Amino acid sequence: MQFQTKLFIDGVFVDAADRATIEVLNPHNNSHLAAVAEAKPADIDRAVEAATRAFPAWSSTAPSERGRLLLKLADAIEAHGDALAQIEALDTGHPIRDARGLDVARTAATYRYFGGMADKYEGFVVPVDPGFLNYVTREPVGVVGQIVPWNFPLMFTSWKMGPALAAGNTIVMKPAELTPLSSLKIAELMAEVGFPRGVVNILPGYGAVAGQYLAEHPGVHKIAFTGSTVTGRKIVQASAGNLKRVQLELGGKGANIVFDDADLKAAVAGSAFAIFHNQGQACIAGSRLLLHEKIADEFLDAFIALAKSIRVGNPLDPATEMGPLTSMGHRDRVLGYCEVARQQGGEILMGGKPPDDPTLTKGCYLMPTIVRAKPADRVCQEEVFGPFVSVTTFRDEAEVIEIANGTSYGLGGGLWTRDLRRAHAVARHMTSGMVWINCYKRAHPGSPFGGVRGSGYGREMGFEAMHEYTYPKSVWVNVDAAVPPFYKR
Repeated sequence: MQFQTKLFIDGVFVDAADRATIEVLNPHNNSHLAAVAEAKPADIDRAVEAATRAFPAWSSTAPSERGRLLLKLADAIEAHGDALAQIEALDTGHPIRDARGLDVARTAATYRYFGGMADKYEGFVVPVDPGFLNYVTREPVGVVGQIVPWNFPLMFTSWKMGPALAAGNTIVMKPAELTPLSSLKIAELMAEVGFPRGVVNILPGYGAVAGQYLAEHPGVHKIAFTGSTVTGRKIVQASAGNLKRVQLELGGKGANIVFDDADLKAAVAGSAFAIFHNQGQACIAGSRLLLHEKIADEFLDAFIALAKSIRVGNPLDPATEMGPLTSMGHRDRVLGYCEVARQQGGEILMGGKPPDDPTLTKGCYLMPTIVRAKPADRVCQEEVFGPFVSVTTFRDEAEVIEIANGTSYGLGGGLWTRDLRRAHAVARHMTSGMVWINCYKRAHPGSPFGGVRGSGYGREMGFEAMHEYTYPKSVWVNVDAAVPPFYKR
């Protein structure tokens, strides 16, 4: 199929200033998909200039009109859903059934949510001193730089651009160099539905070059980043030049707790989705499986059996349940953690190697991997970001809460129990931006998404995201107040 391969700057698709390109590969077999223009500082400068020029008119556009364009974009995404799903499957390795049923659907839903939000985000009046009216408005930040990762590139366009555009900001977005194709397709659709020139600019490039420069750029008023905690720290340092606002959605090491009174059938299925969906390449993955010692053996028998039944294969096959990891370098990194586990005394209960299927040997494939490990082991402390789950047992609530909170992260976590008191008590004590009870990895455009500690700060989605892309302006009006005596002449 045909892919858009140029930079989107000021409403048109253009080559990079130096005509540099990035080779984009199909993770199924590492074949060539496209050569995409590579953005460098000169290109970022052009995009920031375009966004700066577009900001006064866009921020003054009626919120209902901004919302109308976002709603039109949602409709266009659904109309081109098959093409977007195929692009996402080819570029990322997402199984086509997930790309259609989850990625495309969630992307359209998020743009639609913020399209509806645009003219419903209100200021307020503050009761202050007699004779004065004080009202507070929410003003757009300005030019926003957005850096998105390679694991859910299509969906993240909506998470980042939906609230930013609804609030009246203009955007320079850098998709990941590994997976830029669906973001560029979204740029095509935005041009088609009528977004004004310069309001959105999308420039694939390498993080160390384009991403770093965007984070440092004095013409950018906010940087929103999703990615690793290590890179997040660099973003904060780069932002110091003009003290731009920073929003970070970083790594995670989700604790998925199964108590002895849980519905084990539901817990097994939910725990498999928590770690093996999208090949475990999710910051909120349930990558630490904490099992009550009374049910650990029974749970593991069923969990391993389910993992062995997962159909690993070509993401374009509708029967595939787990595709390849997104790059060979990342697959080898995940495999490296299997050796780390062995060196620290862990036990590989399943997987830990590529599949035996000879048709998959050229791709970035890895079998679902289950490892028994201790809470302090590296595989229980560091984000592996693959179909790799560590298993640890516990005795009681106090112990499991200590284990769950015993990492540097705090993004998402879950628990399975029939005890209502326990469910709320454990959720309250988990240091985590999100907690799922008797489910895992649920998300909705209206519900805030984000973490604490090493998982970053700020929130995607809902009214919280609109706060992230605006600032409060307090306006005082002297309606009927006496002038202070020392000003009288």
